[in-house]
Amino acid sequence: MKTRKGYKVYPLTVAQSFHNYYLEFSPGKEILNVGTSLTIEFELNIDALRAAIYKAYERCESMRARLVYDSKEEKWYQYIVEKEEREIDFVDFSGKSMEEADAQMTAWTRIPFDKEDEPMNKITIIKLPDGYEGMFIVGDHRFLDAQSLIGFMKDVIELYCNDQFEGVPYPADMRSYIEQLEKDLAYEAGSKAQARDREYFYKQIEESEPIYNGVSGPGKLEEARAATGNPNLRAAPTGSDSFESAIDIFHLEEEPTMRLMSFCEAHHVSLQCLLIMGIRTYLQKVNNCDDVSVMVAYARRATLLEKKSGGTRIHSMPFRTIIPENRTFLEGIFEIRDKQNETFRYVNFNPVEYLGYRGQYYKTPAGMSYEAVSLTYQPATLKEKGLTNLGDIKYKTKRYCNGYYSDGMYLTVMHRPEDNGLDFSFEHQIKAYSKQELEYFYYYICKIMFKGIENPDLTIGEIIKLV
Repeated sequence: MKTRKGYKVYPLTVAQSFHNYYLEFSPGKEILNVGTSLTIEFELNIDALRAAIYKAYERCESMRARLVYDSKEEKWYQYIVEKEEREIDFVDFSGKSMEEADAQMTAWTRIPFDKEDEPMNKITIIKLPDGYEGMFIVGDHRFLDAQSLIGFMKDVIELYCNDQFEGVPYPADMRSYIEQLEKDLAYEAGSKAQARDREYFYKQIEESEPIYNGVSGPGKLEEARAATGNPNLRAAPTGSDSFESAIDIFHLEEEPTMRLMSFCEAHHVSLQCLLIMGIRTYLQKVNNCDDVSVMVAYARRATLLEKKSGGTRIHSMPFRTIIPENRTFLEGIFEIRDKQNETFRYVNFNPVEYLGYRGQYYKTPAGMSYEAVSLTYQPATLKEKGLTNLGDIKYKTKRYCNGYYSDGMYLTVMHRPEDNGLDFSFEHQIKAYSKQELEYFYYYICKIMFKGIENPDLTIGEIIKLV
């Protein structure tokens, strides 16, 4: 297949195909949906907002994407249409409760994009019961991730403000999704860079086998060892037998968030490194094990083209550290930073190939793995240069659950727009983890991080005893 409806078609990238990988096992295709609302405490001109959305569609190729399946090749392809002309509805929730509005947007999030040659996202203009107005976006994860979603919403707001208010500049152009897509496909077609990355990760895999550390201790690993009759088994089931999921969110206030950020700035480390340190130290504590692995999502948006071309670019890779308890908290942070910086250079590599090779190399039993937790830290917010012209107008964002998740737990940490505090958003299989377990986990992650930044020269073992 070379063209579809006059448009050139392209294969899916590794980042897109990863979503197809777990889609095969899901009871519902809505597992790929990402639903978010952005609303502003301001009376908007609905026609002008609709015009800004259409203009943002024109400027962002990935939001005009379509999927098509070649039955002869048994392969998915994608193409970009020239223009979006579909209706953008307005729904007024005035007179309803916030719970009813949230329930409706959750229902919208659970409608899959499962038709060929159809749009892979839908936008609805909304007015909420509390008077906030804005838009709800639901999109297929194969064409949308957190950073591209933020970039698109930011573009809509800037286009609207440029049209409605004097002195607000027209936003800088977006970048070409197709240009970046061609770069990604060239890498994946047997490039030298791909061979270098494969060598790096294969060598890492072959050094030694990781070990599973459970969020509530070693119980799951012990059960897996008993079930398989293998007392030396190092893997365990990371999820449950049900994909049914929920999202539970815990809020860290602005002032303590600023203390974490100040520590990171003073020691030239990212908040992602500090979060990994908090998570792995907790797992080290409850499992009495220095060897800890977590899944970490890498956004792969270093260049301007990568940052502004939209689409989905996340590669989730295992991140393993073996940090003994006699190291100081600060030494542990620096070790994580250095290894993160090294890993960044190779993360264009295919995560599915990584996991497949590791499972084959260690003969990991089907349905088992080594990472109980997946982490995404989302530093990008709408509270950036370009939205300062909104003055003191308040705005808020909210995520909605699509109903399914393919693994046990996915922690997304992001900044709240209203005060820049942190939201710890746990998407999890309901049968794998209760809200109480997650609240306990969140509490100890924070307790370890704050004890560590207040006493960075204490050893990890001392901090574990203190918390």
